[in-house]
Amino acid sequence: MKQPSIIRRLLLVAALLACSQIAYASATVIRMATTTSTDNSGLLDEILPEFERATNNKVHVIAVGTGKALRLLREGDVDVVLVHARAAEDKLVADGFGVNRKDVMYNDFVIVGDPGDPARIKGTSDAAQALKQIAQQHAVFVSRGDDSGTHKKEKQLWREAQVNPDGQWYREAGQGMGKVLQIAGELGAYTLADRGTWLAFQKNSPLKIMVQGDGRLFNPYGIIAINPEKYPDANYTGARRLISWMTSKSAQILIQHFKVAGETLFKPMALNKSELTAK
Repeated sequence: MKQPSIIRRLLLVAALLACSQIAYASATVIRMATTTSTDNSGLLDEILPEFERATNNKVHVIAVGTGKALRLLREGDVDVVLVHARAAEDKLVADGFGVNRKDVMYNDFVIVGDPGDPARIKGTSDAAQALKQIAQQHAVFVSRGDDSGTHKKEKQLWREAQVNPDGQWYREAGQGMGKVLQIAGELGAYTLADRGTWLAFQKNSPLKIMVQGDGRLFNPYGIIAINPEKYPDANYTGARRLISWMTSKSAQILIQHFKVAGETLFKPMALNKSELTAK
């Protein structure tokens, strides 16, 4: 009498495993390239599981600099990008490689450095002037040097400071934001960081914020789908679904509530305050 019962149980387990494998196989994979700063912050680990549960999609996140992320979309290697370099984003769309760009969220950049502050920039309200003082003092500055959104912003600020950074004091790391903060901390150097990554790393860094609040340090993030006319085999449907979710009230609230060490890392941008609080 026991043997048939055992067999039935084994058959039931086998059936359940088969069903779970079928369900997993039917989940659509969306390839998303995003910035190392976004990935380092922990935001995507927090919010994307909600999207995956709600839509039966799997998001494969590729964390690179913004420049690399945009190239991946141009080459048809990803379905969607989440980046922070508006001029480059607009060019991608104008060139016909991306469509349906939407604002998602924003934070800002900060200049951080050793508490000794050899360039005497702490409290400066002008980011370009702060960089000029760093160059004049030949104080060590660590650049991302990777064509990321942060690197693009840094180069813009050097141009506004009318400085061509060069010499032993200027170090190009070619690394993501987290690694650059580590290097700058080891060297007692200055660097430009997005606030989200800084807040995620500040507890373990000897660096301190030197410059913040300049309007030029505003840092918006946008999401863009691949153009299905150029790449018909891409998962445009999944990309569009992800964009719709990222700009929805539920996702924007998740972004608004995501904190590290009690501080909000990103502020939602797709909806206004009244839309976020409406029932």
